[in-house]
Amino acid sequence: MTIKKTLLVWFTFALVCVNPVLANEGTIAFIGGTIIDGTDAEPLPDSVLVVTDGRVRSVGPRAAVSIPEGAEVIDVSGKYLMPGMINAHGHVGATDGLDANGEYSTENLMRQLGLYARYGITTVNSLGGDEAAGFALRNEQYRSSLQRARLFVAGSVIAGADEQVIRDQVNRNADMGANFIKTRIDDNLGATQKMSRPLFEALVEQAHMRRLPVAVHLFYLDDAKYMLEVGADLIAHSIRDLPVDREFIAAVAEQGVCYIPTLTREVSTFVYEDVPEFFSDPYFLKEADPQVMAQLQTPERMSRMANSRAAQAYKAGLEVALANVGALHAADIPIAMGTDTGPPARFQGYFEHMELQLMADAGMSPLDVIRSATGVAADCIGMSDIGTLEPGRWADFSILTANPAVDIANTKTIETVYIAGNRVPQP
Repeated sequence: MTIKKTLLVWFTFALVCVNPVLANEGTIAFIGGTIIDGTDAEPLPDSVLVVTDGRVRSVGPRAAVSIPEGAEVIDVSGKYLMPGMINAHGHVGATDGLDANGEYSTENLMRQLGLYARYGITTVNSLGGDEAAGFALRNEQYRSSLQRARLFVAGSVIAGADEQVIRDQVNRNADMGANFIKTRIDDNLGATQKMSRPLFEALVEQAHMRRLPVAVHLFYLDDAKYMLEVGADLIAHSIRDLPVDREFIAAVAEQGVCYIPTLTREVSTFVYEDVPEFFSDPYFLKEADPQVMAQLQTPERMSRMANSRAAQAYKAGLEVALANVGALHAADIPIAMGTDTGPPARFQGYFEHMELQLMADAGMSPLDVIRSATGVAADCIGMSDIGTLEPGRWADFSILTANPAVDIANTKTIETVYIAGNRVPQP
């Protein structure tokens, strides 16, 4: 087992031990639907999913599964069940509309986690900007009465120009109980200074001493190769400057590191130079704030974006990123769905569905895209009790009216979302 897997498994075990499940009562059987379980298995028609105390009790063909006496039976014939999706790189924090510096509070976090959940995103791995209220919500989610998206946290993004400062920040996040340590190796297209390599090495060393994996924000192929040399654990953004080469593919495969494309992050940097097509998508409009939409369509804002050097550079970077997703998928590198949603104008919930489509456009099959957002994503963030519809795992899943394994756009036909076997409420 690699150090990455060892660290992730260790932390998952520790978290479960200190947060025992508080079980409720009751069994629900969902019968007749086609189950896409998030594993390598093919979709299973005319199936049964049995949920007890918030977890999957049994799953399989209708003829092979016994329904417990007294269970509530829900007929889902003609429909499709898939695990709740996991955003392996999102942010849940202070954003309010287009204000990035709103209130970081339990109320605002719950609003965002409810929004994610209604779009079928039942877990968010928040990689940075996380404060005490987020840690508290993470700590209390191991219960069978949960009705909002699960949250994992990284604390503050580690930065600085002094080694002791870096190590102290790692320790502070670790002491709070962070799931990841997050940092950046990026110069924002030449506009800022990168963290020096000696400091980055000290950061990785300190994080691993605290038994925590390191997620890295990057842009350049050279930096991605370097982070693998040092032993960092998660590539949190696409490589966008150059095509991935054999050297990188061999290194990432050998170390078992996962790759999170965050393609919609690039989209958000340039798409508002005009009125985006998705502004007329009913699936977007059902949760959209008209005031935010109006602000994004002002001529002044659209003109600034159209004339932004950075926006055009990121637009070009998206094409490189798409090609790299295709190349890495062809090489069987584990790719986890992630979006970097949470900052203003990166719409939580909806952008995850846009991300799925972009991954399909990059060459992944619909089933592989679904796996990247479910079982693969769970493995990549080290969470062994979510991500697939297998016995013992949390019963986080969506019911859809059209088959997403045929067309990934059908993830937008989500009818109902369940978390820990509880129906997610509508606003």
